[in-house]
Amino acid sequence: MDGLFAPDHLLALLVIAAVGAVLVVGARRAPGRWVRVAALRLAVTLVGAEVGWWLFLATTGTSEYQLASALPLQLCDMAIFVGALALVLRTQILIEVTYFWGLAGTLQALLTPDLPQGFPSFPYFQYYVAHGGIVIAALLLVVGMRCRPRRDAIWRVMAITFAYVAFVGAVDAFSGLNYMYLRAKPPTASLFDLMGPWPWYLVVATGVGVVLFLILDAPFRLSRRTPLESGALP
Repeated sequence: MDGLFAPDHLLALLVIAAVGAVLVVGARRAPGRWVRVAALRLAVTLVGAEVGWWLFLATTGTSEYQLASALPLQLCDMAIFVGALALVLRTQILIEVTYFWGLAGTLQALLTPDLPQGFPSFPYFQYYVAHGGIVIAALLLVVGMRCRPRRDAIWRVMAITFAYVAFVGAVDAFSGLNYMYLRAKPPTASLFDLMGPWPWYLVVATGVGVVLFLILDAPFRLSRRTPLESGALP
């Protein structure tokens, strides 16, 4: 890509914002069977984008690149499967993980993409379909379908996140790879560049993540009145 907020980057963000707005506003104003159908199609699109990436790696690139990129260990990769399941099953914990991971993590990946190939390459379309789909899924479930996070959901999702980071860290340590950028910063510009050298950027990123989780939970924390927080499902 030419750089952050280059024309192909802005084009992708505008399309994602437009699709997300239509689905979220439509689900709130006109709930019905079409919302379930749209959610199912979005789930299929997410999984299809991830599988498409595996097929792309299987036919291109070196074995080292494949190993460093193909395993679904990045947080966004796992969020794809969690988000797809949440759209289909609408289990509360899956919705909560999708919401916090999608808006605290994947949204940052959209704003500062680690994507060397721009429009109209396959990685370009796959990256924005997958990452944009996660963000749209999070907003559709929580804002459009009104499936609000429960009381203390933030702490459950934090525990799940720390456990997952520890697992990926162990994989990185034994393999020498760099999933979730735990061993080195991404090669492209990102928010990590403002957080200092390794390992301090990991400490800062953890603090930023906690703050983002608190911000995302704040609207629901202020409005909660009963122990049961899940919204009405269309």
